[in-house]
Amino acid sequence: MDNQPRISAIAETLIQPSSGWVSLRLGELWDYRALLYFLVWRDIKVRYKQTVLGASWAILQPLLTMVVFTIFFGRVAQLGPEGIAYPIFSYAGLLPWTFFSLGLTQSSNSLVGSQNLIKKVYFPRLAIPIASALAPAVDFVLAFLILFPMMAYYGTRPTAMVVWLPFLALLAFGSALGAGLWLSALNVQFRDIRYVIPFFTQLLLFVTPVIYSTAEVAPKLEEMGIPVWIYALNPMVGVVEGFRWALLGLDAPIFSLVLTSSIATLVLLVTGLLYFRRMEKTFADVV
Repeated sequence: MDNQPRISAIAETLIQPSSGWVSLRLGELWDYRALLYFLVWRDIKVRYKQTVLGASWAILQPLLTMVVFTIFFGRVAQLGPEGIAYPIFSYAGLLPWTFFSLGLTQSSNSLVGSQNLIKKVYFPRLAIPIASALAPAVDFVLAFLILFPMMAYYGTRPTAMVVWLPFLALLAFGSALGAGLWLSALNVQFRDIRYVIPFFTQLLLFVTPVIYSTAEVAPKLEEMGIPVWIYALNPMVGVVEGFRWALLGLDAPIFSLVLTSSIATLVLLVTGLLYFRRMEKTFADVV
C-alpha cells in the first residue's frame, strides 16, 4: 500500500501588465470579497480607534452641523420651505451629504494610505477605494436612526416614498465612489490633489441643496439662463432632494432631478472605473 503523501496540483495565475484601455475585470472583486470585507472593517476600526466618543461621532457630526445651520440659515437667513421645521429640513439633507463627503474624502486618499499593502501583494486595487467609500455607510445608518425621533418631536410623519431611500443611498455611494476613483488615481500621480479635496468638498456643499432647497434657487437660475437640469448634473442634487421628498413629502421636480443626477452618477462612475483601471499598473511603482 502506497503511504506516500499526495501532492495536489497548485493553481498558477500569471499576472501581466496591461496596456491601453483595459477591461474592468469586476469579477475579480467577487473572488476577493473576503478581502473587501476586511478592508471595510479595517477602515471602520481605524476611524474610531483611540477616540473618546467612539461611534457617537457618527451622530454628533451631522447633529451639530444641523444646529449651526438652523441658527444661521434657518433663523437668521430665513431659508427653508414653509410648513417644515428647518432642523428636520437640514438634517434630512445632511444625512446623504455626510455619507457622500466622507466616502469621497476617504476613497480619494485610500491608495496613498494603503501604499505598503499595494507594494507587497497583488489583489484588485479597486477593492481599496470601494471599501473606503463603503465604510461611512455605518455612520449613515447610525445618524439615520436619530431622524425619526426628531420627526416625531416636530410632528412630521415620513411618507410612503421612503421605499426609495435605498436607491437614493446607493446613488450617493455611486457618486462618492465615482469621484473617489478619479481623485484616488490622480492622487497617486500628483500628491497635491489631497490639498484640493477638502476645498472641492466644501465648495460642492454650497452648490448642493443642503442648506436651501432647489425650489428656492430654481427661479434665480432661470433668470440667469441656467436650466435646472444643468444644476442637477451635480449628482448630489437629486439625492438630497430625493431624500427630502421621500421623507418629508416636499414638492420638487423629483423625477427630472433624480434622472439627471442618476445619469451624471453613471457617467462619473464608468469613466472613473476606466481611468482607474488604466492607471492601476503604475500604482505600485509610483505610490
